[in-house]
Amino acid sequence: MDKQAPPQSSGQPSEQPPEQRRYWLDAPRNVDRVVKGVYVLCALATAIELLDGWLGFKHQIHPEFAQTFGFYGVFGFVCYVGAVLAGKSLRRLLMRPEDYYDE
Repeated sequence: MDKQAPPQSSGQPSEQPPEQRRYWLDAPRNVDRVVKGVYVLCALATAIELLDGWLGFKHQIHPEFAQTFGFYGVFGFVCYVGAVLAGKSLRRLLMRPEDYYDE
């Protein structure tokens, strides 16, 4: 009945080489959990949007187009795509040659 204490973490990097380390998202079960969580959040956001449309809580919004169903989802997606495209063009501006740090 000897119970051994679990090894104490010294804060040092793992002794395993990087190709042998297992991370949280390496397990397919955890990836499925993340995907299901995103689905639940999307369903919750859609349900809130539907309830808001039916109950009429949007009294503070002045532009008429902002009161349409799904406006904020579409607007957020367009802004996200714009940020990705801006990042791609910024990469071209800031990119250095492959051997820049090798000297």
